[in-house]
Amino acid sequence: MRYWLVMPAAGTGRRFRGEQPKQYASLRGRSVIEWALAPFLADARCAHAVVVIADGDPHWPGIAARLASERLSSTAGGAERSDSVRRGLAALAPRARAEDWVLVHDAARPCLDPLDLERLIAAASQHAVGGLLAVRAADTLKAAAADRDAPAVAHTLDRSQLWRALTPQMFRFGALSAALDAAFASGRFPTDEAQALEWRGAHALLVAGAATNIKLTTGEDLGLAAAILGARAAGAGEGFMRIGSGTDVHAFGAGDHLMLGGVRIAHTAGVIAHSDGDVLLHALCDALLGAAGLGDIGQHFADDDPRWKGADSRRFVSAVLSMLRERHLRVVNADLTLIAQAPRIAPHRAAIRSTVAALLALPEDCVNLKATTTEGLGFLGRAEGVAAQAVVLLREG
Repeated sequence: MRYWLVMPAAGTGRRFRGEQPKQYASLRGRSVIEWALAPFLADARCAHAVVVIADGDPHWPGIAARLASERLSSTAGGAERSDSVRRGLAALAPRARAEDWVLVHDAARPCLDPLDLERLIAAASQHAVGGLLAVRAADTLKAAAADRDAPAVAHTLDRSQLWRALTPQMFRFGALSAALDAAFASGRFPTDEAQALEWRGAHALLVAGAATNIKLTTGEDLGLAAAILGARAAGAGEGFMRIGSGTDVHAFGAGDHLMLGGVRIAHTAGVIAHSDGDVLLHALCDALLGAAGLGDIGQHFADDDPRWKGADSRRFVSAVLSMLRERHLRVVNADLTLIAQAPRIAPHRAAIRSTVAALLALPEDCVNLKATTTEGLGFLGRAEGVAAQAVVLLREG
């Protein structure tokens, strides 16, 4: 299975009252939108993600450069959220088929649990219409009288049938495009994708999700999101720990750059490899596979398989993470070591950490990168190649 992602991010977040729109606020070492994108960029089933931004957005280009994903692009949004989603779908239309699945996720929802994403995909993909993550109403709900300044209770609602709609929401590409186009043509603006389909008589499946999948609305919500992500990063809850290590080596060859940790680095040579030869990500894959008891990278991505000729090694990491999710394993932290006389890693350390953290859906302080030399000894000391080691910790549950 594959799916497409549309992330509306053209809003200004007036109620948030920050120095910048809420999707770009800083949250545990990353922007909110980077957290929101992370589960999808780490999922090999996500064919491409389109972020829908405001015209002249000064914040997005730097984030896009930092993420440096070939599966990520942007397009200009509209005045209403539903129009922004329409434009995101239009940007995907040349590549997506009508029967393909498309997910829509709010840029201001940084706390999506990958397990909730799995539950949504598993359930919605078996439903004729699709589905959305939602949470049952837990509080007593009151309908207010018309006076906005001093509202009084009009009546109490029956909460037994009420749910709070979350994102992502998942529908067939053609059906969602047609529903939003019809709404726009009639001058109506649905508040979520499911409502647009309801107006055409199609009713989506409600998939129970976690209440921690909050949408940032005010500045106070940022602290709550930090607490949720902090607890998750600390491995809150039960589950056995698993440790894995990995090593990779490549000889230098013809070329003018190296790929290290998903970042292109100019160099006087390339590496001899079947894929892009990213030793850091190959070592990371081996460590992840080892911790999960799933063999090594060669068993899953053979170096004589034409599918992997020149392949971006981030695809390998995403595929390995999908294997881990199937076994209910998640990454707690990763420690990477580059062993080479050259190139110097210091100027690229931040970009590599950020890229690897995004791949693993971790805060940057849970990804470490070190570099060392062999003091001129051996083939590495003679600058004939490059090597890397990785150690990771996984948690079950």
